[in-house]
Amino acid sequence: MKPIALITGATSGIGEATARILAPKYRLIITGRRSERLDQVKNELDTEVITLNFDVRDREAVNQAIESLPAEWQEIDVLINNAGNAHGLAPIQDGSVDDWDAMIDINVKGLLYVSKAIIPGMVSRKKGHIINIGSIAGIEAYPNGNVYNASKFGVNAISQGMRLDLNPHNIKVSEIKPGLVQTEFSEVRFKGDKEKADKVYQGFDALQAVDIAETIEFILSRPAHVNIADMLVFPSAQASATMVNKKS
Repeated sequence: MKPIALITGATSGIGEATARILAPKYRLIITGRRSERLDQVKNELDTEVITLNFDVRDREAVNQAIESLPAEWQEIDVLINNAGNAHGLAPIQDGSVDDWDAMIDINVKGLLYVSKAIIPGMVSRKKGHIINIGSIAGIEAYPNGNVYNASKFGVNAISQGMRLDLNPHNIKVSEIKPGLVQTEFSEVRFKGDKEKADKVYQGFDALQAVDIAETIEFILSRPAHVNIADMLVFPSAQASATMVNKKS
């Protein structure tokens, strides 16, 4: 029987692309806030799929959703903590507290809530693999990024801590830190301003969601004695958080 992978934020972008890439080899639990989109993705996947409709910020909803899984779906082999977002791009003195709350709640606390619901089962079985989707923003701050940077620095620290704590239990922990990936990310950051979002990716070939999904597939395909613990992935035009070689 195929192993089970749970993917958060699977309604679009990296999460959706990962579901499509992993479907041939895994049974999938896909989660997200948009139930209609979850159902659509499920219907397009050629594997057994369970959908869980919840917001990772809601600890009670997370726990209820995971506990609702049928017994035969309880033994989750792979957890991909993909759900995350950026809200706003402003100097710290002009930042929105609501935006700050959203980024900390989703990127940090949401990752922790889902992990807490799943890790005990992995520990009891002495096996599992967790992949956290971080960011270049988690190792290199940039102007106006402040709290988003803080949230992704948090993901980086949590990933390192998980790796230490779960090492005695034979559980792999990996983190992927993408650079510029062309998804709904910038559109969310700019509050639906598609024109402003599109400008972020103009003048160079950005990473696509499938590029990161294929990276996840590669990490999961390594033999038992190999763990790709930490990976930074840029488009060729990018050299740092702030340096991108754009065509004029």
